[in-house]
Amino acid sequence: MRLYTRLLAQATDAGASKPFRPAPMALLPPIPLYRRILRTHRKLPIQQRTLGDMYVKAEFRAHRDVDNPVHIIGFLTEWQYYAQQLEGDGWKDARMDRTKIDKMSGK
Repeated sequence: MRLYTRLLAQATDAGASKPFRPAPMALLPPIPLYRRILRTHRKLPIQQRTLGDMYVKAEFRAHRDVDNPVHIIGFLTEWQYYAQQLEGDGWKDARMDRTKIDKMSGK
């Protein structure tokens, strides 16, 4: 997965008529994010950890050669959000957003 440094730049409101919304989080590069997710999986039960580790590895491998910047940003953003959810304890009782379910493919 190629990561372009210009994609990590923060937008500013200098010279803009309407200020930009600040980014809720800075995106982590792929390798540190991958490590963070695997470290976060350590606190899961063994069956969930095994399944999660295999899925994360497969997804990161499948997206290794993606060149589309929009796809890369979306991929990293969602995985970073996933890591943040697991680091907190609110995910245990949470329900999945209906819009995300609708966006999923039938595979």
